[in-house]
Amino acid sequence: MPFIKNIPGILFATVVALVAIEMSSRYPALGKNGLSILTLAILIGIAIGNMPIYKFLISYCGSGINFSKQRVLRLGIILYGFRLTFQDIGDVGIGGIVIDVIMLTSTFVLAVYLGMKYFKLDRDTSFLIGAGSSICGAAAILATEPILKASNERVAVAISTIVIFGTISIFIYPIIYSYALLHYAEYCSPEKFGIFIGSTVHEVAQVVATADAIGDEVTNIAVIAKMVRVMMLAPFLIVIATFVSFSEKASKNSAIGGKASRDAKKSIGKFFPVFAIFFLIAIGINSTGYISEPIRAGLTYLDNFLLALAMGALGLTTHLSAVAKAGIKPLKLAAILFAWLVIGGMVINIAVSKLL
Repeated sequence: MPFIKNIPGILFATVVALVAIEMSSRYPALGKNGLSILTLAILIGIAIGNMPIYKFLISYCGSGINFSKQRVLRLGIILYGFRLTFQDIGDVGIGGIVIDVIMLTSTFVLAVYLGMKYFKLDRDTSFLIGAGSSICGAAAILATEPILKASNERVAVAISTIVIFGTISIFIYPIIYSYALLHYAEYCSPEKFGIFIGSTVHEVAQVVATADAIGDEVTNIAVIAKMVRVMMLAPFLIVIATFVSFSEKASKNSAIGGKASRDAKKSIGKFFPVFAIFFLIAIGINSTGYISEPIRAGLTYLDNFLLALAMGALGLTTHLSAVAKAGIKPLKLAAILFAWLVIGGMVINIAVSKLL
Protein backbone atom coordinates (compact mmCIF):
# COMPACT_ATOMS: atom_id res chain seq x y z
CA MET A 1 0.00 0.00 0.00
CA PRO A 2 1.31 3.51 -0.87
CA PHE A 3 0.62 4.81 2.65
CA ILE A 4 3.04 2.28 4.18
CA LYS A 5 6.04 4.22 2.85
CA ASN A 6 4.90 7.28 4.83
CA ILE A 7 4.96 5.52 8.20
CA PRO A 8 8.71 5.99 9.03
CA GLY A 9 8.51 9.73 8.35
CA ILE A 10 5.29 10.13 10.32
CA LEU A 11 6.87 8.28 13.25
CA PHE A 12 9.98 10.48 13.02
CA ALA A 13 7.87 13.66 13.14
CA THR A 14 5.78 12.12 15.93
CA VAL A 15 8.88 11.66 18.07
CA VAL A 16 9.76 15.33 17.55
CA ALA A 17 6.21 16.32 18.54
CA LEU A 18 6.23 14.14 21.65
CA VAL A 19 9.59 15.56 22.77
CA ALA A 20 8.20 19.08 22.36
CA ILE A 21 5.04 18.18 24.30
CA GLU A 22 7.09 16.58 27.08
CA MET A 23 9.43 19.58 27.32
CA SER A 24 6.47 21.97 27.45
CA SER A 25 4.83 19.87 30.18
CA ARG A 26 7.99 19.47 32.23
CA TYR A 27 9.15 23.08 31.90
CA PRO A 28 6.05 25.34 31.91
CA ALA A 29 8.30 28.41 32.04
CA LEU A 30 9.09 27.80 28.36
CA GLY A 31 5.50 28.48 27.36
CA LYS A 32 5.33 31.58 29.52
CA ASN A 33 8.34 32.97 27.64
CA GLY A 34 6.91 32.42 24.17
CA LEU A 35 8.21 28.89 23.51
CA SER A 36 4.93 27.09 22.94
CA ILE A 37 4.66 23.42 21.99
CA LEU A 38 4.55 24.34 18.32
CA THR A 39 7.57 26.60 18.59
CA LEU A 40 9.54 23.92 20.38
CA ALA A 41 8.54 21.35 17.77
CA ILE A 42 9.87 23.36 14.85
CA LEU A 43 13.07 24.29 16.71
CA ILE A 44 13.77 20.66 17.59
CA GLY A 45 13.01 19.70 13.99
CA ILE A 46 15.40 22.32 12.60
CA ALA A 47 18.15 21.24 15.01
CA ILE A 48 17.80 17.59 13.99
CA GLY A 49 17.24 18.32 10.31
CA ASN A 50 20.53 20.18 9.98
CA MET A 51 22.65 17.55 11.75
CA PRO A 52 24.71 15.53 9.21
CA ILE A 53 24.28 12.39 11.30
CA TYR A 54 20.54 12.36 10.56
CA LYS A 55 20.84 13.17 6.84
CA PHE A 56 20.32 9.58 5.66
CA LEU A 57 17.46 8.97 8.07
CA ILE A 58 15.62 12.13 7.00
CA SER A 59 16.14 11.20 3.34
CA TYR A 60 14.76 7.71 4.00
CA CYS A 61 11.77 9.20 5.83
CA GLY A 62 11.23 11.98 3.29
CA SER A 63 7.88 10.77 2.01
CA GLY A 64 6.33 10.55 5.48
CA ILE A 65 7.86 13.85 6.60
CA ASN A 66 6.36 15.62 3.58
CA PHE A 67 3.03 13.90 4.27
CA SER A 68 3.18 15.20 7.85
CA LYS A 69 3.89 18.82 6.96
CA GLN A 70 1.20 18.85 4.26
CA ARG A 71 -1.65 16.43 4.92
CA VAL A 72 -1.32 16.26 8.71
CA LEU A 73 -1.06 20.05 8.87
CA ARG A 74 -4.27 20.40 6.90
CA LEU A 75 -6.04 17.94 9.17
CA GLY A 76 -4.80 19.95 12.14
CA ILE A 77 -6.21 23.14 10.66
CA ILE A 78 -9.54 21.42 9.96
CA LEU A 79 -9.77 20.26 13.58
CA TYR A 80 -8.84 23.76 14.68
CA GLY A 81 -12.24 24.77 13.36
CA PHE A 82 -13.83 23.05 16.36
CA ARG A 83 -12.37 25.81 18.52
CA LEU A 84 -14.13 28.53 16.52
CA THR A 85 -17.62 29.67 15.62
CA PHE A 86 -19.03 31.76 12.79
CA GLN A 87 -19.49 34.53 15.31
CA ASP A 88 -15.68 34.65 15.48
CA ILE A 89 -15.42 35.19 11.72
CA GLY A 90 -17.45 38.35 12.15
CA ASP A 91 -14.59 39.68 14.26
CA VAL A 92 -12.35 39.77 11.15
CA GLY A 93 -14.91 41.65 9.10
CA ILE A 94 -14.43 43.51 5.83
CA GLY A 95 -11.38 45.23 7.25
CA GLY A 96 -9.54 41.95 7.64
CA ILE A 97 -10.33 40.97 4.04
CA VAL A 98 -9.14 44.34 2.72
CA ILE A 99 -5.91 44.03 4.69
CA ASP A 100 -5.28 40.54 3.27
CA VAL A 101 -5.78 41.77 -0.31
CA ILE A 102 -3.50 44.77 0.16
CA MET A 103 -0.74 42.72 1.81
CA LEU A 104 -0.87 39.99 -0.85
CA THR A 105 -0.71 42.41 -3.77
CA SER A 106 1.90 44.77 -2.36
CA THR A 107 4.19 41.99 -1.15
CA PHE A 108 4.20 40.14 -4.47
CA VAL A 109 4.72 43.29 -6.55
CA LEU A 110 7.59 44.33 -4.27
CA ALA A 111 9.17 40.87 -4.59
CA VAL A 112 9.07 40.92 -8.39
CA TYR A 113 10.33 44.51 -8.68
CA LEU A 114 13.20 44.18 -6.21
CA GLY A 115 14.10 40.66 -7.26
CA MET A 116 14.36 41.33 -10.99
CA LYS A 117 15.27 45.02 -11.15
CA TYR A 118 17.44 45.55 -8.07
CA PHE A 119 18.94 42.15 -7.17
CA LYS A 120 19.00 40.96 -10.82
CA LEU A 121 17.53 37.60 -9.86
CA ASP A 122 15.83 35.45 -12.46
CA ARG A 123 12.09 35.68 -12.93
CA ASP A 124 11.32 32.29 -11.40
CA THR A 125 13.20 32.90 -8.14
CA SER A 126 11.61 36.33 -7.73
CA PHE A 127 8.12 35.00 -8.44
CA LEU A 128 8.49 31.98 -6.16
CA ILE A 129 9.81 33.95 -3.20
CA GLY A 130 7.08 36.54 -3.78
CA ALA A 131 4.35 33.89 -3.92
CA GLY A 132 5.58 32.26 -0.72
CA SER A 133 5.82 35.55 1.15
CA SER A 134 2.53 37.01 -0.02
CA ILE A 135 0.17 34.04 0.34
CA CYS A 136 0.92 30.83 2.20
CA GLY A 137 4.58 29.91 2.11
CA ALA A 138 5.66 26.57 0.67
CA ALA A 139 2.17 25.65 -0.58
CA ALA A 140 2.03 28.80 -2.74
CA ILE A 141 5.54 28.14 -4.04
CA LEU A 142 4.69 24.57 -4.99
CA ALA A 143 1.47 25.75 -6.63
CA THR A 144 3.26 28.41 -8.69
CA GLU A 145 6.13 26.17 -9.85
CA PRO A 146 4.20 24.25 -12.57
CA ILE A 147 3.11 27.52 -14.18
CA LEU A 148 6.65 28.90 -14.27
CA LYS A 149 8.23 25.50 -14.98
CA ALA A 150 10.89 26.45 -12.43
CA SER A 151 13.84 24.21 -11.56
CA ASN A 152 13.96 22.16 -8.34
CA GLU A 153 16.90 24.24 -7.10
CA ARG A 154 14.95 27.49 -7.37
CA VAL A 155 11.98 25.93 -5.59
CA ALA A 156 14.25 24.66 -2.79
CA VAL A 157 15.84 28.08 -2.33
CA ALA A 158 12.46 29.83 -2.22
CA ILE A 159 11.00 27.39 0.28
CA SER A 160 14.08 27.54 2.50
CA THR A 161 14.10 31.34 2.69
CA ILE A 162 10.36 31.47 3.35
CA VAL A 163 10.54 28.90 6.13
CA ILE A 164 13.49 30.66 7.78
CA PHE A 165 11.84 34.08 7.97
CA GLY A 166 8.47 32.57 8.78
CA THR A 167 10.10 30.82 11.72
CA ILE A 168 11.69 34.07 12.87
CA SER A 169 8.16 35.48 12.99
CA ILE A 170 7.32 33.06 15.78
CA PHE A 171 9.75 34.93 18.04
CA ILE A 172 9.38 38.48 16.67
CA TYR A 173 5.60 38.92 16.93
CA PRO A 174 5.23 38.05 20.63
CA ILE A 175 7.92 40.66 21.36
CA ILE A 176 6.05 43.23 19.26
CA TYR A 177 2.83 42.34 21.07
CA SER A 178 4.40 42.76 24.52
CA TYR A 179 5.88 46.14 23.57
CA ALA A 180 2.69 47.38 21.89
CA LEU A 181 0.59 46.28 24.84
CA LEU A 182 2.60 48.61 27.09
CA HIS A 183 2.87 51.62 24.79
CA TYR A 184 0.11 51.34 22.15
CA ALA A 185 -2.62 49.31 23.80
CA GLU A 186 -5.33 50.78 21.55
CA TYR A 187 -3.82 48.91 18.58
CA CYS A 188 -3.27 45.70 20.49
CA SER A 189 -6.68 44.11 20.95
CA PRO A 190 -6.81 40.35 20.25
CA GLU A 191 -8.87 41.04 17.11
CA LYS A 192 -6.47 43.61 15.63
CA PHE A 193 -3.29 41.76 16.50
CA GLY A 194 -4.76 38.48 15.28
CA ILE A 195 -5.52 40.03 11.89
CA PHE A 196 -2.00 41.50 11.85
CA ILE A 197 -0.48 38.05 12.35
CA GLY A 198 -2.80 36.30 9.91
CA SER A 199 -2.21 38.87 7.17
CA THR A 200 1.59 38.94 7.43
CA VAL A 201 3.07 35.62 8.64
CA HIS A 202 4.07 33.18 5.88
CA GLU A 203 2.91 29.62 6.65
CA VAL A 204 -0.39 28.52 8.17
CA ALA A 205 1.50 26.50 10.77
CA GLN A 206 3.70 29.48 11.58
CA VAL A 207 0.61 31.63 12.06
CA VAL A 208 -0.74 29.11 14.56
CA ALA A 209 2.60 28.85 16.37
CA THR A 210 3.11 32.63 16.47
CA ALA A 211 -0.37 33.41 17.76
CA ASP A 212 -0.35 30.42 20.12
CA ALA A 213 2.57 32.00 21.98
CA ILE A 214 0.36 35.05 22.70
CA GLY A 215 -3.06 33.62 23.52
CA ASP A 216 -6.15 31.75 22.34
CA GLU A 217 -8.16 34.85 21.40
CA VAL A 218 -5.37 36.12 19.15
CA THR A 219 -4.91 32.63 17.67
CA ASN A 220 -8.59 32.31 16.73
CA ILE A 221 -8.61 35.56 14.75
CA ALA A 222 -5.14 34.97 13.26
CA VAL A 223 -6.12 31.57 11.83
CA ILE A 224 -9.31 32.94 10.28
CA ALA A 225 -7.46 35.92 8.75
CA LYS A 226 -4.83 33.54 7.40
CA MET A 227 -7.42 31.20 5.91
CA VAL A 228 -8.95 34.13 4.02
CA ARG A 229 -5.47 34.84 2.64
CA VAL A 230 -4.92 31.18 1.71
CA MET A 231 -8.19 31.11 -0.22
CA MET A 232 -6.76 33.80 -2.50
CA LEU A 233 -4.28 31.26 -3.93
CA ALA A 234 -6.56 30.17 -6.78
CA PRO A 235 -7.17 33.63 -8.32
CA PHE A 236 -3.48 34.41 -7.78
CA LEU A 237 -2.46 31.39 -9.89
CA ILE A 238 -4.81 32.44 -12.69
CA VAL A 239 -3.26 35.92 -12.74
CA ILE A 240 0.27 34.47 -12.83
CA ALA A 241 -0.63 32.09 -15.66
CA THR A 242 -2.09 34.99 -17.64
CA PHE A 243 1.03 37.07 -17.05
CA VAL A 244 3.32 34.25 -18.16
CA SER A 245 1.27 33.83 -21.30
CA PHE A 246 1.40 37.49 -22.31
CA SER A 247 5.08 37.92 -21.38
CA GLU A 248 6.32 35.40 -23.99
CA LYS A 249 7.27 36.33 -27.54
CA ALA A 250 4.40 36.97 -29.95
CA SER A 251 5.31 34.01 -32.13
CA LYS A 252 4.99 31.63 -29.18
CA ASN A 253 2.09 33.28 -27.40
CA SER A 254 -0.60 30.85 -28.49
CA ALA A 255 1.24 27.62 -27.63
CA ILE A 256 2.75 28.87 -24.40
CA GLY A 257 -0.49 30.51 -23.30
CA GLY A 258 -2.40 27.25 -23.71
CA LYS A 259 0.25 25.38 -21.75
CA ALA A 260 0.25 27.99 -18.99
CA SER A 261 -3.54 27.77 -18.77
CA ARG A 262 -3.41 23.98 -18.49
CA ASP A 263 -0.65 24.22 -15.88
CA ALA A 264 -2.72 26.73 -13.93
CA LYS A 265 -5.73 24.41 -13.88
CA LYS A 266 -3.53 21.48 -12.87
CA SER A 267 -1.87 23.55 -10.15
CA ILE A 268 -5.17 24.85 -8.81
CA GLY A 269 -6.63 21.36 -8.76
CA LYS A 270 -3.68 20.04 -6.81
CA PHE A 271 -3.08 22.89 -4.40
CA PHE A 272 -6.42 24.66 -4.06
CA PRO A 273 -7.04 24.72 -0.32
CA VAL A 274 -9.96 22.29 -0.18
CA PHE A 275 -9.11 21.81 3.49
CA ALA A 276 -10.30 25.39 4.00
CA ILE A 277 -13.83 24.23 3.11
CA PHE A 278 -13.67 21.46 5.70
CA PHE A 279 -12.29 24.03 8.15
CA LEU A 280 -15.45 26.07 7.61
CA ILE A 281 -17.61 22.96 7.99
CA ALA A 282 -15.93 22.25 11.34
CA ILE A 283 -16.65 25.81 12.44
CA GLY A 284 -20.27 25.38 11.36
CA ILE A 285 -20.64 22.17 13.36
CA ASN A 286 -19.10 23.82 16.41
CA SER A 287 -21.36 26.86 15.97
CA THR A 288 -24.43 24.70 16.55
CA GLY A 289 -23.46 24.25 20.20
CA TYR A 290 -24.21 20.52 20.13
CA ILE A 291 -20.64 19.37 20.73
CA SER A 292 -20.09 18.57 24.40
CA GLU A 293 -17.17 20.04 26.30
CA PRO A 294 -15.39 16.66 26.84
CA ILE A 295 -15.50 15.95 23.09
CA ARG A 296 -14.28 19.45 22.29
CA ALA A 297 -11.44 19.04 24.80
CA GLY A 298 -10.45 15.74 23.16
CA LEU A 299 -10.47 17.31 19.70
CA THR A 300 -8.35 20.19 21.00
CA TYR A 301 -5.78 17.79 22.47
CA LEU A 302 -5.63 15.82 19.22
CA ASP A 303 -5.34 19.03 17.25
CA ASN A 304 -2.42 20.27 19.35
CA PHE A 305 -0.62 16.98 18.75
CA LEU A 306 -1.21 17.02 14.99
CA LEU A 307 -0.06 20.62 14.67
CA ALA A 308 3.07 19.86 16.72
CA LEU A 309 3.73 16.87 14.45
CA ALA A 310 3.39 19.07 11.36
CA MET A 311 5.65 21.75 12.84
CA GLY A 312 8.27 19.12 13.65
CA ALA A 313 8.16 17.88 10.06
CA LEU A 314 8.46 21.44 8.77
CA GLY A 315 11.57 21.90 10.89
CA LEU A 316 13.10 18.64 9.71
CA THR A 317 12.96 19.86 6.11
CA THR A 318 14.33 23.34 6.76
CA HIS A 319 17.78 22.99 5.18
CA LEU A 320 19.90 26.03 5.93
CA SER A 321 22.58 24.80 3.50
CA ALA A 322 20.24 25.32 0.52
CA VAL A 323 20.08 29.02 1.28
CA ALA A 324 23.86 29.26 1.60
CA LYS A 325 24.40 27.60 -1.78
CA ALA A 326 22.05 30.02 -3.52
CA GLY A 327 24.04 33.01 -2.42
CA ILE A 328 23.03 36.05 -0.46
CA LYS A 329 20.65 37.75 -2.95
CA PRO A 330 17.59 35.51 -2.45
CA LEU A 331 18.13 35.78 1.29
CA LYS A 332 18.29 39.59 1.05
CA LEU A 333 15.08 39.68 -0.98
CA ALA A 334 13.29 37.44 1.52
CA ALA A 335 14.60 39.59 4.38
CA ILE A 336 13.27 42.78 2.79
CA LEU A 337 9.90 41.16 2.18
CA PHE A 338 9.87 39.98 5.79
CA ALA A 339 10.59 43.55 6.96
CA TRP A 340 7.78 44.81 4.73
CA LEU A 341 5.36 42.23 6.08
CA VAL A 342 6.16 43.21 9.66
CA ILE A 343 6.57 46.99 9.38
CA GLY A 344 4.46 47.72 6.30
CA GLY A 345 1.85 45.25 7.49
CA MET A 346 1.69 47.02 10.82
CA VAL A 347 1.11 50.40 9.14
CA ILE A 348 -1.53 49.00 6.76
CA ASN A 349 -3.34 47.20 9.57
CA ILE A 350 -3.50 50.39 11.63
CA ALA A 351 -4.58 52.52 8.64
CA VAL A 352 -7.34 50.16 7.53
CA SER A 353 -8.61 49.68 11.08
CA LYS A 354 -9.02 53.46 11.33
CA LEU A 355 -10.78 53.79 7.99
CA LEU A 356 -13.17 50.82 8.30
